Amino acid sequence: MDFRTTGGRVRGRRAVDGVTAVLGVPYAAPPFGARRFREPRPAPAWGGVRDCTAFGPVAPQSAQLPGAPVWRPGDEDVLTVNVWVPERADGGALPVFFWIHGGAYTFGSSAQPDFDGAALARAGLVVVSCNYRVGFEGFGHVPGYPDNRGLLDQAAALRWVRENIAAFGGDPGNVAVAGHSAGGGSVACLMAGERARGLFRRAVAHSVPSGFFTVGLAGAVTERIAAEAGVLPTAEGLRSLPPEALVAAADKAAANCGADAVTAIHAFDPVIFQPVVDGEVLPADPLDALASGAAREVDLLVCHALEEYRFLHTVGAVREVTTEVEFAEFVAALRLPVHLVEGYRALLPDAPVLDRYLAVLGDAVFGEYTTRLAEQHARAGGRAYLARFARGRGEARPWHTADVPFAFGNLDAVGADFLIGGAPDEDDRALSRRMLRSWADFAATGDPGWPAVTAGTTPVRYWATPGDHLAADDTSALRALWRDVTFGLLRAA
Repeated sequence: MDFRTTGGRVRGRRAVDGVTAVLGVPYAAPPFGARRFREPRPAPAWGGVRDCTAFGPVAPQSAQLPGAPVWRPGDEDVLTVNVWVPERADGGALPVFFWIHGGAYTFGSSAQPDFDGAALARAGLVVVSCNYRVGFEGFGHVPGYPDNRGLLDQAAALRWVRENIAAFGGDPGNVAVAGHSAGGGSVACLMAGERARGLFRRAVAHSVPSGFFTVGLAGAVTERIAAEAGVLPTAEGLRSLPPEALVAAADKAAANCGADAVTAIHAFDPVIFQPVVDGEVLPADPLDALASGAAREVDLLVCHALEEYRFLHTVGAVREVTTEVEFAEFVAALRLPVHLVEGYRALLPDAPVLDRYLAVLGDAVFGEYTTRLAEQHARAGGRAYLARFARGRGEARPWHTADVPFAFGNLDAVGADFLIGGAPDEDDRALSRRMLRSWADFAATGDPGWPAVTAGTTPVRYWATPGDHLAADDTSALRALWRDVTFGLLRAA
């Protein structure tokens, strides 16, 4: 089946159960050569019918993820979108679900198997995903060039959706933008800024990280990377390096992030790329922006896992902390209040130090921030919903990324068995159907199926097996510990 876009005609491939997948469609020109480190520019048009039956190249990175393509030096056409189009009996326009992948703003792609959009398309959506610049190419500070180039790419992909999605049967006026981890953080940034204003009416943000850089901190990271690469931290010095050299230098800078880390938290979790509060693309921390009502017209659905950092520890992405001395060092570095630390000790009296450390770090980076986004959005007059992922099995806890294959309906995807602790059973499949339905309903109507957060109450849907439960208000002892802790304090540490 052929589709007409502003760049030319494209042909996809028929997937299972009548869904057509159109993969690797350019939404912007390759961001290299004279366009390197600049805002995305329109993709050149093509003649004839472009074969779009395979994912496009991924952005420069060193990651090798299960079932996903890897970046190779020389791959340049990295700004592409993918569209899954369901068969439909009538000609009515369908809601659009736009997915932004995660990966610490450093790696990942839309081609990861658990992001396949066919199941969501069968639920009545036109599903779109995009690749965008990650790592230094997307989020590194380059003097004289725009910050947040990865966010600018995402906004450009959303503009492509506005201009083209009707040809695929989608409704350009009913778009939900969604993402997990760095993708969820990107969603929050798009809500806070102006570059994507009016391009979506709903937002789904899972496990939103609380980290954002000032221009000064982003510049300090650039100095570290330039030093590793042996060049000056100037535009000329950085542009002289091919992408593979910058990837290697950034990997070294992250690996060497220790006592002299740019911020205290990087000594424990060395994620060295974050969105930059530059006053232009990102005018403010998204939490502050939402609290001011910056996106009250956008419906918001957020979710986080109960044990986010258990996964990141398991894959070796965070520093090991197993003694009280190391835990005290962590507490001092992040300037955590005494009552917060003692509260976790009381709530987890028999837990090993490692468990307390991962619990505090997970709530500081993901859980509390995600929850506050919903609460502040509601208090500012927006409509917001909150969920928590509570399903675990054996060593696979309710941890970071485990919720994604459930919500996408991709429990049998390559790599999903590790995330969910083995082959899915019938309870898992039933949970997946419920989560996928909530996404589809929210994208279509703005209602995922449980009460919204209000100015005074925080209802929470807990996703679990064999069944979910709803808490009418989030009044747990854990939330009480965080009541007076500000994220400005944590970031200043």
